[in-house]
Amino acid sequence: MQPEDIVEVSPGVFSAIAHGNSYEIRVWKGEATIHGHRFRLDKAVASRVDAPASILAPMPGKVVRVLAAVGDVVVAGQGIVVVEAMKMQNELKSPRDGRVTAVKTAVGESVNGGAVLALIEP
Repeated sequence: MQPEDIVEVSPGVFSAIAHGNSYEIRVWKGEATIHGHRFRLDKAVASRVDAPASILAPMPGKVVRVLAAVGDVVVAGQGIVVVEAMKMQNELKSPRDGRVTAVKTAVGESVNGGAVLALIEP
């Protein structure tokens, strides 16, 4: 299986293709569940899955609101930062439940596309 054969479709849920078959893999706290079977992940894999999620600017723009602060507990889908680009406001949301560990921007700041605006840890 190649890395491109695995895609994270939502926080902690992956779609994998192996030997012509498609699999849904759910990962939570060092375990993976595939078709109802549980597997413990080795520490190297578990640390990558539990790595911080980055909130990235989708394109160049200006930060108009910061909705979360360092230390806030957030849920998947909760707004973190609002960036205005081409006269449209884009609310950037947390991809997972967790805690905000860094906010790397401020209201009024211009940001480049791909810039890391915040980090969320599980």
